[in-house]
Amino acid sequence: MKEDLERLQGVWNIVSLEMEGQAVAAGMLTGARIEIQGARFTSTGMGGEYEGTIEIEASKNPRTFNLNFTKGPEKGNTSLGIYQLEEDTWRICLTTRGADRPKKFASEPGAGHALEVLKRASAAGQSAATGAAAPEFDLDKLHFEPAAELEGEWSMVSGVLDGQPLDKRFAATGRRVVEGNELTVLFGPQVYSKAKFTVDRSKTPRAIDYYNTQGGNAGKTQYGIYELIGKTLQLCLAAPGQERPEDFTSAPGSARTLTVWTLVKKGTPAK
Repeated sequence: MKEDLERLQGVWNIVSLEMEGQAVAAGMLTGARIEIQGARFTSTGMGGEYEGTIEIEASKNPRTFNLNFTKGPEKGNTSLGIYQLEEDTWRICLTTRGADRPKKFASEPGAGHALEVLKRASAAGQSAATGAAAPEFDLDKLHFEPAAELEGEWSMVSGVLDGQPLDKRFAATGRRVVEGNELTVLFGPQVYSKAKFTVDRSKTPRAIDYYNTQGGNAGKTQYGIYELIGKTLQLCLAAPGQERPEDFTSAPGSARTLTVWTLVKKGTPAK
């Protein structure tokens, strides 16, 4: 029987994720994966890129593992977890904060645990994961002007992804941080995406273009519209490669993302 670390070698796609008892919409997991090479791991997706070493202890019940982060937002931290490994399915429960290793495969509100199910990527999928596509844009050739009205920290009120409403508890953890023409979207402590953007206030509704630099759509451009009324911001974004929306809707099959935000702190926020 192969040692577990040997069995884990390769690329694993994250197919489901719960954080603090809140399920993450499947559409938000596009491109989310963990790759194991030797005793090192690389994790991408949800806007974050992490690297480090993995330690496996298969003799315990449940089996345990540690992720020691050496690069990325969690650099210097260690995440403690438990796991189950059955053929091409890897199930893990790990800490997102604190030092209490999970004792069961569950993610409960306030526990600081994430529950994930991963599936082994096909050989073709592994090849695609190792070869990053060239970005569709050259940031050095684009002209960006700050959009002062969008600066600050925003809290998510609601979200709809391809016609599927986000869980209200999960949506409540969403934050949008804008400084100049750079934005970061987070859910809880996890970075979901980063982008630079331009706006066109002459259009009705106002237009916004995203040039994604981090996340599942990294290197791709998205076209959207926005409406700002007082401290409420409404955004509708098309999927990469699709035309700009004409209205603020996200029907099933449209691949649009519709979000509503409320301003928490105006001005240049601390990320």
